Amino acid sequence: MPSSFKAAVVQIASIPNDPLATAEKAATKLREAAAKGARLVVFPEALIGGYPKGASFGAPIGFRKPEGRDAFAKYHSRAIEIDGPEVEIIAEAAAETGAFVVVGVIERDKGTLYCTVVYFDGEKGLVGKHRKLMPTAAERLIWGFGDGSTMPVFETDLGTIGAVICWENYMPALRMHMYAQGVSLYCAPTADDRDTWVPSMQHIALEGRTFVLTACQYIKRGTFDDNHESALGDDPETVMMRGGSAIIDPLGNVLAGPDFTGETIIYANLDMDDVMRGKYDFDVTGHYARPDVFELVVDTRAKPAVRKV
Repeated sequence: MPSSFKAAVVQIASIPNDPLATAEKAATKLREAAAKGARLVVFPEALIGGYPKGASFGAPIGFRKPEGRDAFAKYHSRAIEIDGPEVEIIAEAAAETGAFVVVGVIERDKGTLYCTVVYFDGEKGLVGKHRKLMPTAAERLIWGFGDGSTMPVFETDLGTIGAVICWENYMPALRMHMYAQGVSLYCAPTADDRDTWVPSMQHIALEGRTFVLTACQYIKRGTFDDNHESALGDDPETVMMRGGSAIIDPLGNVLAGPDFTGETIIYANLDMDDVMRGKYDFDVTGHYARPDVFELVVDTRAKPAVRKV
């Protein structure tokens, strides 16, 4: 395992009505980051498939509008399947570059959509996924709930890599599960561009004594099609998500970002010995734990609605 390496967080906009073009765009940015030496590359939440910022999907309390049903059908058609061509495009770029890649997608599984992160190992291709456990607020109208079967981490020659999506990061039990698995490269794809987000990421870095790499889109209204319902208005120059991507070390120091200026790639050199330097005085699931007082039980079984026996 190298003691240090370069990592990248890619802050770009999706192409909401064209997942294949978004995958091609992501692959181009992956190659660009790898050409500059990045061995771990993290992309935002819902990059491929799109984050429908500002849309309500026609759902006042008590009834659903026909235009909301139409909007969902269109959104469903723009989601991707894990064995689809968009995933293959990223896998090919990962293989070409040798990078480990974390990408947020909207995953279609029959009639349900999931906000998902997919993981690519440059040598092995697609190695796993994580479905968001708890969509936030109105996201629950359009996304299903993940279960405990997709909360993996990946042992790599860079470190132990895992991902927690957006406001899942405010779920203490999920964070503890990640820490217990030894995560040292904690990826946080998000759609949260508020000033309070990076301080939350600094807290997680300190709590887990882990590097945190958080990626958010920078996207304007004009990137969406004219039919996109936007509570933020229809001026094409309106910034729908302003980025704020950052890389943070295990003692909470911001190494790169946050950037609010536009689409960009941010880089940082990560000294993996900093993880153990941090755990010298705080290991939240090790020497700083009190299992005689507190115990977390995690159910990692898949929970399908229909099971054949």
